[in-house]
Amino acid sequence: MSPSSTAILRTVEAYLSRHPGEHDALVGLLAALDRPVDATARTTLPGHITCSAVIIDRQGRVLHIRHRATGGLMLAPGGHVEPGDRTLLAAALREAAEETGIAPGALCLTRQLLDSPIDVDVHDIDAGPSKGEPAHLHYDFRYVFYLAGEEPPTIVLQDEEVSGAQWLPQPEVTSPTLRAKLLAAHLDGRPEPVNASALIHDGAGRYLLHLRDHKPGVIRQSGAFALLGGGRTHGDLSLEGTLLRELSEEVPGLRLEDVQPYAVEAVTSIDGLSVPVRVFAGRWRGHPDRLRLHEGVLLRWFAPDALDRLRLSPATRDLIRRHAAENPPDDGPAAAPPVWDGGSQVVLNGVGVHLHLEDAEGRVLLGLRHPDSKYAGNTWHYLAGRCEQESALACLVREAWEEAGLVIDPADVELAHVVHVVDAPGSLPLMQLVFRAGRWKGTPEIREPDKCLTWQWWPRHELPNRIVSYTSTAIAAISEGRPYSQMGW
Repeated sequence: MSPSSTAILRTVEAYLSRHPGEHDALVGLLAALDRPVDATARTTLPGHITCSAVIIDRQGRVLHIRHRATGGLMLAPGGHVEPGDRTLLAAALREAAEETGIAPGALCLTRQLLDSPIDVDVHDIDAGPSKGEPAHLHYDFRYVFYLAGEEPPTIVLQDEEVSGAQWLPQPEVTSPTLRAKLLAAHLDGRPEPVNASALIHDGAGRYLLHLRDHKPGVIRQSGAFALLGGGRTHGDLSLEGTLLRELSEEVPGLRLEDVQPYAVEAVTSIDGLSVPVRVFAGRWRGHPDRLRLHEGVLLRWFAPDALDRLRLSPATRDLIRRHAAENPPDDGPAAAPPVWDGGSQVVLNGVGVHLHLEDAEGRVLLGLRHPDSKYAGNTWHYLAGRCEQESALACLVREAWEEAGLVIDPADVELAHVVHVVDAPGSLPLMQLVFRAGRWKGTPEIREPDKCLTWQWWPRHELPNRIVSYTSTAIAAISEGRPYSQMGW
């Protein structure tokens, strides 16, 4: 059946959040979605939805075809939504396959746009007396796809509707609105992973697999064993962040050790798209029945020689066996499993200290971290450090002097906020202590240029865009008088 009005409305609202200036142009579409009609049906007037596929090759060029119905205009492949189209994106893929012969498996999504339309174009359609259609509007949802392979696919045109095809550089794209958005998005046609999965092992030759719910057409690998993980969202700053979010949603409490990127694999989406997946390998030695599973049926450990008895994709089976061959079981005795107490895993937490300084105007001191920094490169952050064999206050005093040449008396310091944070998959939870100093001596200076490029005072309500997330959280909480917050759990 066609996409629901509710699903389409969510897509439109997300689009307008990125392009608020287009709200007036889409008022008619919003009105249609608020009526008890199918906004994708050809009979819905005065306008209805169509979908287009913006296909970009490895040279950054966009595929255009010559539509006979438009008098020979060069446009992106596209057309009306059919009743069997599961989503608007699926409609765009179907139209591309019908008009150009390019199958969904030859295409993939982009990191910048994922499954969101790059443009919603509103254009007039002349009356078609032969079809009994009056003049009306098309609300054309345009989805961007990259070619998944190095070699361009063979184009087989739909002769009754298409009379030619051409790859055009982005500055020559015929639609002005699409051209402007393509150039602003800097889409180079080079595929990169948009999903993240966890290859979880115990170091003793066993691998943790997730039995998915049996929901054909809704869940990829429905009813089969698979790796934990999922697709990137616009809120994820990195694929590591995607993995962290997915694990927290699917299995809260699962904390991996020694997480490292391992491989990039391609899977097929429900719509038939090629999906590049970044696979992270990590170690865990707990009992899966002790975990709270929020998605799927169960988690179980399996040895590689048991995989043939499972409903499992061949690619996942081969991936596990390759990892097992490259990483034989530990020679020594297996490490003791994590300690459990009342169903909670006991995990050591690191302690970080941070200096919250405000000048006479109420501005907060932040430092721009060096681009090559292992953590938060080219990002603004508190003056901060990790506790060594010392008290938190002693660490704060030491870091203030070593990093910025500031002299602080512990008597002038108070604890202002605590952020309990998990920064990245496999990392230890960190208790980030934020101390406020009422007095100090010295002017901030660059004493560790390999770590910090500059110090700057920032108004609390005009913080820089590139700022460590828990730093901005702490600044806001301190302004509101809240003593505690948590992130990444």
